[in-house]
Amino acid sequence: MEMTIALLDYGAGNLTSVRKALEALGVRVVTPEKPDIQGVDGLIVPGVGHFGATAALGPAWRAAMLEFVGAGGALLGICLGMQWLYEGSAEAADVRGLGLLGGRCELLGSGDGDTADASGQGQRLKVPHVGWNQLEIPAPSRLLEGIADRSFVYFTHSFAAPVTPETTAVTVHGRPFAAVVERRRIAGVQFHPEKSGTVGLRILGNFLTLAGETKNSSLVGC
Repeated sequence: MEMTIALLDYGAGNLTSVRKALEALGVRVVTPEKPDIQGVDGLIVPGVGHFGATAALGPAWRAAMLEFVGAGGALLGICLGMQWLYEGSAEAADVRGLGLLGGRCELLGSGDGDTADASGQGQRLKVPHVGWNQLEIPAPSRLLEGIADRSFVYFTHSFAAPVTPETTAVTVHGRPFAAVVERRRIAGVQFHPEKSGTVGLRILGNFLTLAGETKNSSLVGC
């Protein structure tokens, strides 16, 4: 049976590369114009840029997504989409996140001033954080199944989520931040799997495995 993934287009970009990666994995991708996501196997919220863009996901979208995950649906946030899973972000303090994960996203290095490298020498933290960096994987994760510790993935962001019990991979840029989060079928990645080569494709494939379980699952709640 063909799998269908809903890819949200709320004006925050990067849909083409995510769509191509998913289609390369053999799934059907739809971009619903209205908040009707019933019948899809999984939902992906991509995004790049400013947190304020998520304000376009108004009450109807929020209600539809909360209903979807409440019924056991698989949800993946990518980069800005991952940040939106939290309560909010300092980047746009007046815009609420979806609130599925506790905490708020903060500017990288905020409150830290200059950082220090391994030798203890001070250095100015470069923000935005752009390029390849490693995943430290401290805990088992279905989203990261088959991914080796210290694997490299591609980042481009200025804000990041705190490390919490839902964090299954950490990356360090000035300070540790949540690179991957996972709670049952709710997941998020701060990097761009669609730009992270075979590692990224494996992560997307693992999400599709989670999404494929939705129809036959009796799991309720998130």
